Amino acid sequence: RGIKCSLCTKILKKIKAMAGEDPDEAAVDTALGKACQVLGKRVGRICKQLVKKYRDKIVEALQNGDQPREACVAIGFCK
Repeated sequence: RGIKCSLCTKILKKIKAMAGEDPDEAAVDTALGKACQVLGKRVGRICKQLVKKYRDKIVEALQNGDQPREACVAIGFCK
């Protein structure tokens, strides 16, 4: 469980950094696409699965200004 949590947090930190402060949906979409590419093959694959499965929750979390760890707790990757 710990490794999933740290991976989720790492991925969402990258997405958040790329989306910028107070992102609109287009900024979030772009960040979701790009972030997975820059994280490398292994993490990128996990990133794509995470985004595909939890896209709405991730978008919502970013637009609400939630911290990456809070978002990972919300989707069940962290306790």
